[in-house]
Parts: sequence; C-alpha cells; structure tokens
Amino acid sequence: MVVLILLIRAIPVIDIFFFPEQVDPETERSAINKLILMKSEKENAVKQQKLTTPALQSALFNFDPNLIDTDDWQRLGLSAKQAGVMTRYKEKGGRYFKKEDLQKMYVISPEMYEKLIPYISIGPEHDRQQQRQNPEYPAKRYPAQQKFVFIPLNTADTLQLMEVRGVGPAFARRIFNYRQRLGGFYKKEQLLEVYGLDSLKYAEIKDQLSLDDQALTRINLNTALFDDLKNHPYLKYKQVNAIIQFRKQHGNYGNIADLRKVAILSAETIEKLAPYISF
Repeated sequence: MVVLILLIRAIPVIDIFFFPEQVDPETERSAINKLILMKSEKENAVKQQKLTTPALQSALFNFDPNLIDTDDWQRLGLSAKQAGVMTRYKEKGGRYFKKEDLQKMYVISPEMYEKLIPYISIGPEHDRQQQRQNPEYPAKRYPAQQKFVFIPLNTADTLQLMEVRGVGPAFARRIFNYRQRLGGFYKKEQLLEVYGLDSLKYAEIKDQLSLDDQALTRINLNTALFDDLKNHPYLKYKQVNAIIQFRKQHGNYGNIADLRKVAILSAETIEKLAPYISF
C-alpha cells in the first residue's frame, strides 16, 4: 500500500524528467532576438555616454602650446606618450609661432588638430619671454656672439684664424698650411683655392680678414733649387724641371719676359706665379 502511494506521488516528477515541455521554436527565436537587442542597446548607450560625457567636453580649454605641460596635453586628449613628445619638443627649444605649426608634430593627427584649433591661442613673444624667465622653465642656451675682428691673413697663426666667424680648427689648419706652401696670399680670392672652402664660406669670412702683400715670401729663380720650387701650388714637377734646365742652358733670368721663354709655362701660370718670384 505504501509503495503504491509513493508511485502515485512520483508520477509528476517522472513526467517532467522524461517528457519535458515542448517549446515553440518561434517563441524561442523571439526570446533570443530580444536578448540580442537588449545587449546592443546597452552597448550603444555606453558609447553614447563616452562621447557626451561632461568630463571630455570640459577638457578642451584655450591654451598656448608654448606654455602648457604634459598634464595639460593629456587633459586636451593626448595619451601620456604623445604628451611626452610634445613636452620634450618644448624642452629642446621647440616653439610654435602660429597655429599651423602644431600640424608639424607627428603625434597630432589631422582629427586632433581640427578639434584643438578653436582653442589654440598663441600669445605675443614678450609673454612667452616672461614665462621663460621662470626658473622652472627649461632655458635654451645660445653660444655667446663673437666680436667682429680683423685678422691679418698672411701672418695669423691657426688660433688667430679661428677667431674669424666661420673658421673652425679644420679650416684654420688648411688656410695656414696652404699659405705656407704658397708663400702668402696676394689677394683674398686665393682662399677659394683652399680645399673645401667654397664661395659661400669665402663670402662669410672675407670681410673679417686684412691683407698685406708685403708679407709674401719670394723665391729667387736664379738661385732656387728644385726642392725650393717643387712644393709650390702653382707649379708641377715638369714645370719646375723646365725652369731649372732653362736657367742652366741660357743663364740667369733677368725679368718676367725671360720666364715667358720657358715653353711649358702658360701665361696664366706666369701671372699667378709672378708675385712669388724675384731675380
């Protein structure tokens, strides 16, 4: 009797377990679609909130890119890394003179520039100068301006030549060594014969030099040996040999006219050589 009663009570459970309720497919599909729609609406609401949040709107403010710091750049919407780039540019002496200069920074995208441009306000130079006087402002150091000097080209040593603006150690050595081989300069344009000294460099330094052609070293062609002539920039080996041989064959030179009789010497060579020879 007891067993029978237990079986009667267990019938509903057995029915549910072995014969589950059949769900209408259309009803199930509708329920799934509702869940998907609810999830999509929630995601859209989050995105919309991010776009319209008052904190982002209030982050935009009028600013001078020459004055703001890393934190300010981040408030304007830049990442920490981007803000660091902007700050380092300023610390190295970078300046913005007009709004468009901001476009040159690779961390400022076109979209970011368009967002910031209404808020850019670059102040006059004297305002920025006051800011630079702040001891916390990273100062850019400039070399002291050199005094304008006149250096005697034919007697100056390398240290004196380096006092000329535009002449460093390398050019000073080249000018000095060429002058020694040449016997001095009789015109400033001869500097263009110095290796690496072009017309731009010549224009930069010529007015800082004085010239005294009395300081020229002259070679007596009637007593000069081969070694005395071989290093002169205006003479080649064959020309030096020809000068010596002509003297041996025809006697001493009396003047420039005699030198013109040496066939291997062109008129141009003799003209350039004339200030450096004597008889």
